[in-house]
Amino acid sequence: MTKEQLQDIIETASRVVGKTWPLYSFVTSNPLSGYEKAHFKKAAADAEHLLGGKSFPRASVFREAWEQGEIDNEELIALLTEHHITQSPEECLTEMSSYKSEPIRNNNGDLDRMVLKWLIPFLDEGLAEWELPNKSEGFFDAWRHLIPYDNQVHLRSISEIPKSGEEVLFQILEKYSEEECLTIVQSHLAALPGWTGYIKYRAEENSIWHQNCKITLEDYLAVRLWLANHIDAEILPIKPTQETENSSIDLSYLWLKAWEKSWQNKLENSLKNKPKNKKVDDLPEAQLVFCIDTRSELIRRNVESKGHYETFGYAGFFGIPMNYKPLNNEIIRKSCPPILDSAYSVSEFAQVDKEHKLTAYKKQQEIQKFTNHFLKRMKNMLPSAFGYVDGSGVFYGMSLLARTLIPGQLYRPNKNNKLSHEGSCEPKIEPIENKNNSDDGIPIKEKAAIVKSAFALMGWEQFSPLILFVGHGSHSANNPFGSSLDCGACAASPGRHNARMLAKLANLPEVRTLLKDKEGITIPKDTVFIGAEHNTTTDEIVMFDSEVPNSHKEKLDRLKIDLHFAQQTATQERLGSGMKSIKAAHKKTNDWSETRPEWGLAKNAGFIVGPRSLTKTMNLHGNCFLHSYNWKLDTTGDALEQIMQGPMVVTQWINNHYYFSSVDNETYGGGSKITHNITGTFGVVQGNGGDLKIGLPLQSVNETDEKAYHQPLRLSVLIQAPKQRIQEILNKNKNLKSLLDNEWIYLLVMDPTDKNGIVRYQKGMNWVASTQEAILN
Repeated sequence: MTKEQLQDIIETASRVVGKTWPLYSFVTSNPLSGYEKAHFKKAAADAEHLLGGKSFPRASVFREAWEQGEIDNEELIALLTEHHITQSPEECLTEMSSYKSEPIRNNNGDLDRMVLKWLIPFLDEGLAEWELPNKSEGFFDAWRHLIPYDNQVHLRSISEIPKSGEEVLFQILEKYSEEECLTIVQSHLAALPGWTGYIKYRAEENSIWHQNCKITLEDYLAVRLWLANHIDAEILPIKPTQETENSSIDLSYLWLKAWEKSWQNKLENSLKNKPKNKKVDDLPEAQLVFCIDTRSELIRRNVESKGHYETFGYAGFFGIPMNYKPLNNEIIRKSCPPILDSAYSVSEFAQVDKEHKLTAYKKQQEIQKFTNHFLKRMKNMLPSAFGYVDGSGVFYGMSLLARTLIPGQLYRPNKNNKLSHEGSCEPKIEPIENKNNSDDGIPIKEKAAIVKSAFALMGWEQFSPLILFVGHGSHSANNPFGSSLDCGACAASPGRHNARMLAKLANLPEVRTLLKDKEGITIPKDTVFIGAEHNTTTDEIVMFDSEVPNSHKEKLDRLKIDLHFAQQTATQERLGSGMKSIKAAHKKTNDWSETRPEWGLAKNAGFIVGPRSLTKTMNLHGNCFLHSYNWKLDTTGDALEQIMQGPMVVTQWINNHYYFSSVDNETYGGGSKITHNITGTFGVVQGNGGDLKIGLPLQSVNETDEKAYHQPLRLSVLIQAPKQRIQEILNKNKNLKSLLDNEWIYLLVMDPTDKNGIVRYQKGMNWVASTQEAILN
């Protein structure tokens, strides 16, 4: 075997595990992303065989959906008949309920524990008080130098271990065929998919921890296989005596399709029967751009109902592929979709005449940082631990009592520290590779291109005096998975940084001049762009408006009042707490015992690309991502292609993350929060060890331990655009066509050149006409 062959085997085998994102940047992604080139049903069978995970809802979930009418009986029977299944729905459910799969037996439990003993301390990112020696030398070298001191291994001399991981792998794999080598590597990566997924994340994202303490899948495999060989553990897995039964998978697949087709039919029927839009020709009092996130649908409806306001949907990173460097620490975070490479770095600097406020903020942060460090040392150092507990018991007791009895009183959104510096700072954008070390930022052409792209993708036609770019973030107490509630388009970071940056670029006079002269886009002189943030837990919208001129004060004050009313009605709709709904939301967000501070993107099922007029009078119940698009203005189709290549792929990731966390929470989800333990600051395990959890906790997708909340449906995308234009985009982008052909995504096209009739995509660029009549705006 050559080096190239070994690397090819590891690369191919690694597709069986997805990336495990850290808690502080918990990106929702498809755990079976490596299988996307295969059909969904085949991927389900392969994943069940290798990972032991179920890929379809339980029979009880199907039964409930069927009995409640979510699965249309006619659609179901038609699908069963089409596939020559003569059983009744009741008989199908009985058969699916009776199917009991044998759990994959772990014949290498001892080996897993031995590997984890080294993996956990090496990957630690600051939680452990004592650091593993030699981490800077990399995982394999650190392990090799310390393994002689492991009493479980009984190593006579370090010379028994080759000097590199590559040598170890060559030595162990040389007696196996290439096919067997692939099976070996796949099975050992799949043994602890959460941990190997995190190794994959650290290496591919080249995080700061990876730069300082390198670990690769090759190193991991070398350590694991050497230990396996040393203790005579299973290296080549034994083939199962019989193949996994496919009858349950076939039935489950058809029931899932029937459920999804039923959902699509309801969406089409709702579009057909929606109330007509009231035509208003006046310029809106304000325009607000929200993320396409499903939670934006609720707040958009409530904002629009409070006055003559126009809302848009745009991917929440606002078209800026950037990293963000905060003021309160040195950790640079990605703030754009994971599928994009960051091109820019955004940081903060003081506004004119506000340097003293920034200095005060930094001083406050330093004091807070020292206090946290001091308290941690007091709790963890042996000489002081017991005295510290005795001395601080009364204080912590009172604090715990207050957080339990009056959590709502402890949360003051306007005084929240994470927002406190925005009033005295403004964002600064620079290229990541600033070879000239220039302070001039990026060229004016690039700034104008970012702004132009935003308007083009949304199909913008007119400009109000006030335009808000509204990012979104969440706030919750005692929630390791808090970042999963932030903006998925910003790599699980809050979207306010991107919103503020786009607002600043759009306010620049030189950008407006260039847009007018070169692109024909005229932004009125009295139009002011403002960055803002929507707190999805409380539905409050905070504006970063310190630079808004006095001429707009009256309009701004009126808008703030209406946004407060919108918060009131949105929280009432969401929480059902009457006039005290805002107070209830504050209590929920700061309750340290609250396992469900908000539902996040649960129940997401659809992605609608089109003008707001298409859905404005509808209540979509937070089921749909909404991206603004005007097919008439996009004459080349470039804007739509960007939407399909970017937001559509990202929403598919989010959809599949929720789907798999729902259908098998133990394998693909996060398990119950009740027994979570944080490890290394970046992940959680159940109880005192085991595999790193890769998905959403049970409480994020279930109402109770047994009752589901999220409906596990694959993403249905509806686009209003000429079918011919979409065909051209699919023929040009084979990856998108593959996702459709393999049924990871459904596509419905509303063709405005054909009376807005809806057709559904089928494999091989075939289209099936909808049974619904044409839909008119």
